[in-house]
Amino acid sequence: MLSSSPPPQIRCHEPATLIRGLRESRAHLARVTAQLTGDRLLGPYLTIVNPPLWELGHVAWFQEFWCLRQTKDGTVRESVMQGADALYDSARVVHTTRWTLPLPDLNTTRAYQAEVLSRVIERVEREPENAALHYFVLLAMFHEDMHAEAFRYTCQTLGYEDPRADAPFDASVPDETGGDVEMAGGVFPLGSPDDGRFIFDNEKWAHEVMVRPFRIAREAVTNRAFLAFVEAGGYSCKECWTDDGWKWARVNARTAPLYWMQRDGVWLQRRFDRVEPLAPHEPVLHVNWHEAQAYCAFARRRLPTEAEWEYAAACEPGNGAKREYPWGAALPEASRANLESARPVAVAAHAGGDTPAGCRQMIGNVWEWTASAFGPYPGFAADPYKEYSEPWFHTNKALRGGSFATPRRLIRTTFRNFYLPERNDIFAGFRTCAL
Repeated sequence: MLSSSPPPQIRCHEPATLIRGLRESRAHLARVTAQLTGDRLLGPYLTIVNPPLWELGHVAWFQEFWCLRQTKDGTVRESVMQGADALYDSARVVHTTRWTLPLPDLNTTRAYQAEVLSRVIERVEREPENAALHYFVLLAMFHEDMHAEAFRYTCQTLGYEDPRADAPFDASVPDETGGDVEMAGGVFPLGSPDDGRFIFDNEKWAHEVMVRPFRIAREAVTNRAFLAFVEAGGYSCKECWTDDGWKWARVNARTAPLYWMQRDGVWLQRRFDRVEPLAPHEPVLHVNWHEAQAYCAFARRRLPTEAEWEYAAACEPGNGAKREYPWGAALPEASRANLESARPVAVAAHAGGDTPAGCRQMIGNVWEWTASAFGPYPGFAADPYKEYSEPWFHTNKALRGGSFATPRRLIRTTFRNFYLPERNDIFAGFRTCAL
């Protein structure tokens, strides 16, 4: 994972703010991985998860590699852990081998994490005006936040207890508003502006696109709505599926979303290590892009494009300006968005986070599939961590908005997530547009 380009120019941050973020990110990671001990440190081999012991070491290695080991002449210093590159460089360590590597034990891995974090904090304090360092500190912090969410995917996949089950969430079930919001369309600056903030390379840069008028759902598709598709035989309706989707559904013998089951005529869902009644008012979860497309065909609807989704989430009515969040510039608070919480909430909750036009929960609760393939914006150039975006262009589908497990410092209306269309282990749902 050698850097092939200099770090992007960003404005300096207050060292105290960076240090607080680093510590918060590490504390969050520690909470979501506290239960991963004993046999769980490796767990079963699966293509969609990493062995937790390896992933814990990788997070520390990534932080050390970018924040401590880069030199001005382009070489890379030695790690504080002998042989770390051969263990933890995700660009070179093949996924299938990560279970059989001679990994250090948990105590040694945690000590490596602590040593690296301590050295990074010391360097931030020594170099308060080093903008290049600040860029890499933010990169490592956000990388750790992403892995923290991925650890919760792993806990769900393997049926472990939810490590954040005690986190607060809005348990109310307000009436659903339903219906569509009319969007006028027009010329729209898709992507992030170059304003000195840290921005991932796949968001660069804002460029004008033409968005035609469209109608988008106020809320995400609910379990209740998706159940109608299931009970109408949607998974056996070939006409509802794309060719690739139909092949996926048949090979995997799918008849309902992952983790749904029916007992004595009652629909249930597995949430981490518990099975509970299907919550009709919550957004459908753990559906992949193929399933979302099939539902849309059944409902005579469609998925929004990335441009439509971002327009609905960020466009300032009347003047073409953009908002960083659906509600404006204020940071995500619990009243506005379901982030860093225990579970999804009702699709009508968090009215305080509505867009001016009335779209709800475009930040938080569930990641939302879009119709768009994940690809580069015009003039794309990879940032130093070149494996972040470019290898996944054109094969993955784009998702937007964040989930209940997403750290709030990570998400904004321009943030792009991406997964293969068959992935249904992630905390993803969708909303629809009128044809």
